[in-house]
Amino acid sequence: MISKILVPTDGSETSQKAIEYAVDFAKQTGAGITFLSVIDRGAFIARSIPADATPTHIIEPIEEYLRQAAEAYLKEAVEKCREKGVKSTKLISMGHPVEEIINEAEKTNVDLIIIGSHGRSAIASAVLGSVTFGIIHKETRFPVLVIRR
Repeated sequence: MISKILVPTDGSETSQKAIEYAVDFAKQTGAGITFLSVIDRGAFIARSIPADATPTHIIEPIEEYLRQAAEAYLKEAVEKCREKGVKSTKLISMGHPVEEIINEAEKTNVDLIIIGSHGRSAIASAVLGSVTFGIIHKETRFPVLVIRR
């Protein structure tokens, strides 16, 4: 029986598709969903975002900008759950996405991970560092349902 679903999301179109699938799946099975957004510190090049690009129109650290963006798309995901009567929680963490997703799955003992994928080839995924590819090929005990674009 599936009662806990983890849905990693980055706000992309494929993540949105995975969220929609997960919400419908959870509605049918009675499962709860944890939405997880991971801010990848390894991807930071700049230390701050220009004022005109931020929602508050002030210069802010990139971490705070990314946290605000994650908060916005996680809020939308939780709202979709609320509309369909699905229990959900949201989390934001910092670190390497694959490691953070697997750590959260282990910590909360999820029954299923539902994640979106752009559908790149294995070689492109290895070169580009696909999170979905990393989760599937990591030694985990969790089933992973990949939603393709």
